[in-house]
Amino acid sequence: MVINKILNNNVAVVVEDDEEKIVMGKGICFKKKVDDEIDETMIDKVFALSSQDANHKFQEIIKEVPIEHIILSEKIIQYAKVTLGKRLNEYIYISLVDHMYSAIVRYLEGITVKNALLWDIRRFYKDEYAVGLEALKMIEEEFKVHLPEDEAGFIALHLVNAELDEKSMEDMVAITRIMQEITNIVKYIFNVEFDEDDVYYYRFVTHLKFFAQRLVKHTTYENGDEDDLYELIKIKYKNSTKCVNRIAEFIQRKYDYVLSNEEKLYLTIHIERVIYHKR
Repeated sequence: MVINKILNNNVAVVVEDDEEKIVMGKGICFKKKVDDEIDETMIDKVFALSSQDANHKFQEIIKEVPIEHIILSEKIIQYAKVTLGKRLNEYIYISLVDHMYSAIVRYLEGITVKNALLWDIRRFYKDEYAVGLEALKMIEEEFKVHLPEDEAGFIALHLVNAELDEKSMEDMVAITRIMQEITNIVKYIFNVEFDEDDVYYYRFVTHLKFFAQRLVKHTTYENGDEDDLYELIKIKYKNSTKCVNRIAEFIQRKYDYVLSNEEKLYLTIHIERVIYHKR
């Protein structure tokens, strides 16, 4: 492998088969210059990100981050992929490396950040939160740093962000807040607490996640051919329909987003199931 660009003593960019790759290993660029050969036995990790934008941002991040942090982040990402069984977009390498390194530096400086959404993250993203907790164990084992549970929530949000193919963490926070607001309306109207292990609750939350994503991205779900079905559902599920109307009013007032009949239809069905399926 021939060096195309040196990022620091431990990281270089090479071009192999017309593909740009980032190679990493302790001291692989020590006393080296562009066009020198790299000792391939010294390479610990190879990254080949297909997105040019992600590749460029990743190169900028790893110039400043110690190699140990990057290797552990990659280990956490691989663990998440296997455990969750989901595709994660390439921006997870940027967001998680940056967040994890910053969190450790902040903690060592005596600064901790509270996660205001922690309780909701535990409810809505159980699997991702479990990965976040495991990540904290890996961090403690590697760096002897005991990060607070809030950080497991932040890691979970980064993972969900990557699952939804979003690039903005702000969008993910907004999505989670919208889910929280809608579930609170349902709980208030029906005076219930949800069984978070229930499959109907899981389906309800999954539906809310994608609805909230559309809302944040201002993507309207156009009315289809379900108007007749919606009219039947309104008659059959009167209480759930009233609840959805309250939700629609809230969403329009706060987010200036008008729910289509199709969105109301599916939201009504999910609420009906999660509230009444055991009765």
